[in-house]
Amino acid sequence: MNAPAASILVVDDEPDLRTLYELTLLREGYRVETASSVQEARDQLKAHRFDAVITDMRLPDGFGMELLQDLRDQQRRERCVVMTAYGSAENAVEALRSGAFDYLTKPVDLKQFRSVVASAVQGTGGVPAPRAARSPGQQRQSATATEHASGNAALDKLVGASEAIRNVKQRVAKVSRGMAPVLIHGESGTGKELVAQALHASSQRADGPLVAVNCGAIPENLLEAEFFGARKGSYTGATQDRDGYFQAARGGTLFLDEIGDLPLAMQSKLLRSIQERSVRPLGSTQEETVDVRIVSATHRDLAADVQSGRFRQDLYYRLNVIEIVIPPLRERREDLPALCAALLSRIAQESGMPVPALTDRALAAIAAHPLTGNVRELENLLHRAVALSDGEELHVDWPTGATDPQAVRPATSHGNSPHAQTTDATASTPHMAPQATACAAPLPSDLQAWLDQQEREILIRALKEAGFNRTATAARLGISLRQIRYRIARLNISVPNDQDPHDDMG
Repeated sequence: MNAPAASILVVDDEPDLRTLYELTLLREGYRVETASSVQEARDQLKAHRFDAVITDMRLPDGFGMELLQDLRDQQRRERCVVMTAYGSAENAVEALRSGAFDYLTKPVDLKQFRSVVASAVQGTGGVPAPRAARSPGQQRQSATATEHASGNAALDKLVGASEAIRNVKQRVAKVSRGMAPVLIHGESGTGKELVAQALHASSQRADGPLVAVNCGAIPENLLEAEFFGARKGSYTGATQDRDGYFQAARGGTLFLDEIGDLPLAMQSKLLRSIQERSVRPLGSTQEETVDVRIVSATHRDLAADVQSGRFRQDLYYRLNVIEIVIPPLRERREDLPALCAALLSRIAQESGMPVPALTDRALAAIAAHPLTGNVRELENLLHRAVALSDGEELHVDWPTGATDPQAVRPATSHGNSPHAQTTDATASTPHMAPQATACAAPLPSDLQAWLDQQEREILIRALKEAGFNRTATAARLGISLRQIRYRIARLNISVPNDQDPHDDMG
């Protein structure tokens, strides 16, 4: 049995426009009711259930926002699309923040009108009558169960059970249902793209494309062509028409990563495309309507960039309708065991090999790292640990300055060793710390490069003393042959291959 055609309530006080919207929707196969005021709309809502409500912002007896509030208070299923006057960006943002599914700018483009309505009715129970001329976004039928499953799978990739990550998941699930632009804010390595993927997979646009763009990786002279497309001959090397990111994401989600890196000139053009929902390809005189949801991300403080003039205030307000803040790893340390397990499982799958077991000692060593690079740094740390580990247990190096409790215990147990007692006393004497700090060398500006250089010098010295015998060098430094090979390769140390007859490099 076919599902009934979707039912739409159109609210506008101008008779000609109301008739135009009604006829447009009837031709698309929808069932349509109309109202000319807030009160008439409320009467219709009391008498009927709809799939979507399309309402003008200003009405004779009130505002369309009142109807939106009624729908929210009564927990109605209808998705509300608000129509605002041209240039009333503040009204559009206010409506989206109040829970509107989407907005339309007057005078309304009918092609855009049909597209927005088609997106609004998906997943509400009714479906539009089939039409061969529908756009890809309109051709998709309701697939609530499928979207729910894919959304859950995407949310599962946000690993952890801490309150901080639970809040992120709840916010993603809540805001994915609408079309409001979302700004994801978080430090580098926290997983902003994973959140964008979850937003897309949990939305009614899950069947459409998710196009991810790193705004900081595109040369400035190519930005316009990359975003909006280009026509043949529009610039040197343009041998054929090509679509831009907006066209590629049609019917889906456009994810603008590191949006704060866009130059000001491009910010202005992006703002217009978002407001008008249309783009003009380079070399074209015609604009093309595009149906995309905008999700952006940044590690920068965009509000501060607005104050300093590095980022347009109007674009910031347009993008930051809904904000999702991803906590850094240091604020959810309780998620480390689950994150490590998930990352090690992925490493095993990618390498096709079993990985060593994650022990409590290895987990303690990981927790001792500051992990300022967040989940990305944790993943790199685990890749390194897997590469260096021998046997069935994962070996993780303790960070410089941190103490491995198991390594300290034997030394402190030798009560007959004067040297050990002196060392322990020195280490535990608080008044020694300022003196040690005063005599210390200046802090390096690039810690990793400094550590690599120290490690390289030690390895070269040890290799020379051992006659470049890798096996002997590994034994001298107390590490495995596999670890010495890895370090030699990572630090690009040149070692004669014929100096170690026992070292089988195969």
